[in-house]
Amino acid sequence: MEYKAIFNKLWEGYINDNPHAKKIYDLFEADGESVINDHIAFRTFNDTRINIDILAKVFIANGFKEQNTYRFENKHLFAKHFEHKSDALAPRVFISEIILEDFSFEFQQIIKSEIDKIDTAKLNTDELIYAGNIWSKPSFGIYEKLKQESEYAAWLYVFGFRANHFTVSVNHLKKYDSIEKVNSFLKNHDFLINSVEGEIKGSPAELLEQSSIKSGIISVEFIEGNFEIPSCYYEFAKRYKDTDGKLYSGFIAKSADKIFESTDYYKRQLITKIPI
Repeated sequence: MEYKAIFNKLWEGYINDNPHAKKIYDLFEADGESVINDHIAFRTFNDTRINIDILAKVFIANGFKEQNTYRFENKHLFAKHFEHKSDALAPRVFISEIILEDFSFEFQQIIKSEIDKIDTAKLNTDELIYAGNIWSKPSFGIYEKLKQESEYAAWLYVFGFRANHFTVSVNHLKKYDSIEKVNSFLKNHDFLINSVEGEIKGSPAELLEQSSIKSGIISVEFIEGNFEIPSCYYEFAKRYKDTDGKLYSGFIAKSADKIFESTDYYKRQLITKIPI
């Protein structure tokens, strides 16, 4: 499958389950902007059956190559990012995995048990990145238990393999050509910004600024019934040129660490007018 078709299919799944993201896209387009995607991100576990290298196969087969690696000590994550070999306008791909060995024995056993349920025929297909939760209908009790050790893992247990977020390239916006303007635009339309350690992560000196909305709250069917939990979020990135005049293309671990928290659990009633 040609890479643009892959991204289109991922986008359709993303906005179908996260209409709040589509609303932001439409608001920018209605204001005369052309929305270009900077990168997409995926989450997985470091189990060799479904780790980063497994998820990356479809992208590598369609012209992408590994560019850099990242470690997130506090969240016990490892990540890689990939870029297209020849198309400079192709979105970057960021894939992270949680390091299971860093967690409790019970935590590891829960995840191993879920992964063991996967039909092995699904693991070597190009469809894996769209497959969502392919282990079992989630239990809210297990979601709550995992959340005590890792919000990241709890989200992944429920939602599985899908684009965790898409990212608007602020460099390609005209009217909203700074993260500050983007954030103001979003807040004026009643979206909640991830404000962990400030609304803007990174700086021009670091060659990358990022912000994101908090994930929209959606109703998910668990074994115990329907519960509302955070789903996916929309991110915004502005890149700066280095001393050689080349636009920075990587990621900053300490900024991404806080962006991850856009999917952390929160209750809808604490928010006044977040769109869903």
